Formats: sequence, C-alpha cells, structure tokens
Amino acid sequence: MAAEIKFGTDGWRGVIAWDFTYENVRRLAQALADYINENAPSDEDGKMAKVFVGYDRRFMSDLFAADVASILRSNKIDVTLSDRPVTTPMVSALTLKKFWLGITVTASHNPAQYNGVKVKWAGCSAPTRETREIEALIDVNPVLFLYGQKAEQKNLTDLYQKYLTSLANTKKIATFKGTIAADYMYGAASGWLETVLPKNKIIALHAEHDPTFRGLQPDPSLKNLDELKKTVLAKKAAVGFAFDGDGDRFGLIDEKGNFVTPCLVAAVLLDYLIKNKKLKGKVVQTMSMGYLPKRIAREHDMPFEEVAVGFKNVAERMALEEVAFGVEEAGGYAWKGGATDRDGLVVALAWLEMLADTKKKVSELCEAVTKQYGPSVYQRRDLPAAKPIDKAAFVEKLRKKLPKKVGTFKVAEIATLDGLKIYFEHDEWLLVRPSGTEPLVRIYAETGTKKDTQTLLDFGEKLVAQYIK
Repeated sequence: MAAEIKFGTDGWRGVIAWDFTYENVRRLAQALADYINENAPSDEDGKMAKVFVGYDRRFMSDLFAADVASILRSNKIDVTLSDRPVTTPMVSALTLKKFWLGITVTASHNPAQYNGVKVKWAGCSAPTRETREIEALIDVNPVLFLYGQKAEQKNLTDLYQKYLTSLANTKKIATFKGTIAADYMYGAASGWLETVLPKNKIIALHAEHDPTFRGLQPDPSLKNLDELKKTVLAKKAAVGFAFDGDGDRFGLIDEKGNFVTPCLVAAVLLDYLIKNKKLKGKVVQTMSMGYLPKRIAREHDMPFEEVAVGFKNVAERMALEEVAFGVEEAGGYAWKGGATDRDGLVVALAWLEMLADTKKKVSELCEAVTKQYGPSVYQRRDLPAAKPIDKAAFVEKLRKKLPKKVGTFKVAEIATLDGLKIYFEHDEWLLVRPSGTEPLVRIYAETGTKKDTQTLLDFGEKLVAQYIK
C-alpha cells in the first residue's frame, strides 16, 4: 500500500507490513537519493560527500537498511552501510566529520510493531526545511534499484567509542564507587556502558537482542521501568539508567527506586553545569518541558526560550545560536561542549561524573535543586485518538473553551506554538497536544504538588474528551 510519507517530530514512522513496507521505504529511499544528488557538496576532486546508513535491532531493520543503501548506491551515491545494529546518536556523531548525511532505520521508543527512518545531518536531526524538501521529492522519480548494487558494510563503532570518551571525564568517572543498574530495553545501546566502565559495576537488564522487546515498549518513561526500580532496590545499586530502542532517550531511577522526571533530570544537570562547569548562554527547551530550567535560567540571567516539541527544534537553535543547554520532555538532553544531538549514553556518563564529583546520591542532588528552585511534580497522560486530528483546528476549539481559572489556578498566558499550553501565575502549566508520531493526544502538567498536577490533568482530559472519540 503506497502510504503518505510525512516526517514527524523526528523521522517517519509506520506500522510494519501496513504502511512501513518495502514499497514505501524504497519510495522514501529514492527521494533521499534525489535530495542527496541535488544538495550534497563535492570535494576539490569532484567526489561527492559520503552517506552512512545504520539500523537498530527492530524486526527487519537490517533488511530495510540494506534496501535503502542499495538504492542510494544505484543512484551513484558513495554510501557505507553499518554491519551491525547501532544507536541513532552514533549515526548523528558520524555526520559531524566523516559523513555528510546519516540515515538510520529505527522507530526509536515506539512499540515493536513500528519501524521508521530518521535522517541526521551535521550532528543532529535534519531540520524541518530539509525534511520537507525530501517529502516533496517522493514519487517524483521512479525507484532506481539496480541488481547487484550493494553498499560496502563497515563496523564504525570504534569511532563512536572515541567520541563518547572524548565527552566524558573518564578519570573522574573511574572514582565512582557504586553499582549501576542499566536497562537497555532490548535496544541498540546494549553493551555500550560496558565499553567505558568495568563490567562488574554494571547490572544489565534486557541487553539481549529481541525484536519483539518481549512486550516491553522501549521507552524509558515511568510506566516501563518497574523492573529497573526493583533491581535498584534489590541490588542496592547507586543509580538506575534506562535507554530507549535507539539509544537517544534517557531515563533515571534514584537509589531509593524512585523515577526522576525529565524536568528534574534537566534541572540537576543544568544547575551542575552552571555551577561546576561555568556554563553560560541561552537555555532552550521544548513546550512540553517543566519550569525548573526556566527558574534556573532566570536566577543566572541566562536567556530562555521554548520551541515546538521534538528535539530537532532544540538542535536547530543550538546550531544557529549561542545555546548553552537544550532539553526536551521525552528524555533528550544536550549542552555546549557535550553532545550535539540527544544521546542517552552521554547523559548517563555525565550523571556518573556528577555523582563522583559531588560524592552525593541521586536523591540528594535532586533535593538540593528543588530546595533552591521549588518542588516539581510533573506528569503526562496519553489518550488514544480514534481518528486523525487537524492540530490547528483542534487547538482553536480548545482555546475557545478555556475558562479564566482552572480550580485555584489563574490563567496568566496561553501559547499555541505546538498544541495548547496554558501558563498559570506561578509557573505552573498545562499542555494539550496531538502526538507527532503516534495516534495519541498527550496531556502534560506540572505544579508543586501531586494533587494539583492531577487536577490540571483531569481538566485537560475533560477538555479534549469530545474531540478524540
């Protein structure tokens, strides 16, 4: 079935054998080939820039990637195909110097029935203007797939390992005394911490290769980390790390078995980098992130901006401006002097450095930040949408129904950059937005107490109920 191929917050995704099919992947591959041939620079000898194709551990990802690489090769593009599953951040890192463009077959954190394609450029996700150009080229030319045009396969993991260690203070990390529980969620990040740290320091969960993920969604959010929480407590680990299916998202469990929200993970990281690494510059976050980074930026006279959901929007700002720290709600973090794209392994190593440097526990670092900048109770609800949603019309309908107060919270400001975000008087907020990658409407809220956050979520759910049935 020839499906409409549209890039969401990071890449195109679909259900395997429904819309993510050989036919549709080949249509996209030809569009990518046409885009590359029109835009890729050549060196002084006239040789075109190189392209790298990777893939994760999902069902048939290697075969889809081989097809993509063969079509590029048929279109006379200098392409290298990975000889093994790799993380998306590795593909991003390879586009910093060695390759002009990176393409990887992955559906990131989505359930096992999904697969997808991401495009990486200059160390991060291809900007929206580029992905729109690629979309416009779909079906312009017939797929050129010449028999025998196979791409050269290589193992480039050594380059990524050098990249990882160049961003980490390995001497400081070596002084960390505790044990680490690592939930790889059957994803492509499996085994990577063991290349940097002694294996006896790591308790690995779900490290084996299983394309079904054994029923586990490879998303390092609260609902999927029960086993990691239990392992941290049972093994008395100092910290629990979790990585999504392609290794770009990061989840954190403290030594007490508590899930640390992305809002708090970001705040602790930002506070440490400012105070200990003299970090300066602008703080950029997506609309779905919390108020703690805003308060920290305000305290240190750092410019602050919110952008549309999707780490590529943060990355665009980081590429164009003097941005010190960028973060999204879905577990993606980047900072000046660190990773240019979100990378769960880089964030894990940064946390190990913090723990070793401060000699504090995870919960103690979190408590120190909330004591200084205020408590944060952040939660999200995902509601299934029975039919496609026109985001602009959806937002306008919701905006017209908004009262001036929600419970005891007085509305201070409304933003419609990506969904409907309601800011209240003391930084509390509620966001309602259709997902860009799944048939869901997401409702996010953050206040200083669990009760108040639940109140805002309940209001958001009632607000959207009639429009998603």
